Amino acid sequence: MTRPDTPHRRDMDPAIVLGLLAALTPAADAAEPGPPATEGEVRFVCDDEKCHVPDRFRLPPHEFPFEQRLKYDLTHSGVEVFDVTFPSPVTSPHPENNTVYAEYFRPKRAGGKLPAVVVLDILDGKGVVSRGAAMWLAQHGVAAMALTMPYYGPRRPAGVRVRMLSPDVDRSVANVRQAVLDGRRAVAWLGSRPEVDPDRLGVVGTSLGSFTGGLLAAAEPRVHSACLLLTGGGLVDAFYSHPQAGLIAQALLLAGVTREKLQRLIAPVDPLTYADRLRDKKLLLIGASRDDVVPPEALRRLWEATGRPKIVWFDATHVGAAAYAFPAMNAVIAHVKE
Repeated sequence: MTRPDTPHRRDMDPAIVLGLLAALTPAADAAEPGPPATEGEVRFVCDDEKCHVPDRFRLPPHEFPFEQRLKYDLTHSGVEVFDVTFPSPVTSPHPENNTVYAEYFRPKRAGGKLPAVVVLDILDGKGVVSRGAAMWLAQHGVAAMALTMPYYGPRRPAGVRVRMLSPDVDRSVANVRQAVLDGRRAVAWLGSRPEVDPDRLGVVGTSLGSFTGGLLAAAEPRVHSACLLLTGGGLVDAFYSHPQAGLIAQALLLAGVTREKLQRLIAPVDPLTYADRLRDKKLLLIGASRDDVVPPEALRRLWEATGRPKIVWFDATHVGAAAYAFPAMNAVIAHVKE
């Protein structure tokens, strides 16, 4: 375990690493149209009350349909990529947002059942980070599903200024809840795959994806491991005085939303709220010691609250952490495959 006060040295230009991540994604390897989509159903079976799932993230036992279509057969990489869609368990006001889109990266050469993870993207939401990570994982024997969160990509209605996160706190909290419940269905889908070991399911998230991933790990009993990169807890305390949040904090105060009220509103989607549940997971935390977006103190707070799990620090800013993509992903792969 790397000590929380022992950062790694910076050794690569982030722009180079982002370019390499983009190269790992298979967009340039498009082949002839593949076979038609296959359809099926997944049984979501979980006694949420018995498993003490937090009330806002509970789902009753049910079945849900899905559609799966081969997108790329990457022969040289040893990976097949499938487009997967299924309905969200939440009906939002926008029909486009009620279908969940994902890309499933499946290793072609496998010896026995595979570990599998849901991969969640950064705030940018363009999929470069999540798809690059999923590709990397699949090339190293981990099945990975890059999941599109609410109001991103094809889930964003045309001509409507709606986002997953916004100054509308109640709407943002509702959207995060939807992302977690979508993730629970994604975990159930992965667990139903014949090539996947249902006892080795996990979640990998970066930045925004790490906060959502922490909630998913806490809410989904089937999740065994979680790798949270550039994450933290105690969000209001961490961000309220942050320079980049100053204007939003002032606007909320003018609207009558005090710091204490904001803490109550945000608590249901703050990973720190569920730290006791995360203690039961195999947890890996990765942070940037000079993070200028997620204050390092927020990660230290989550690390302490979750029982001081495995943690790795890199000497970088938030965006500059891209320079450590290779050692970070190697740590993630080792953790998931343990």
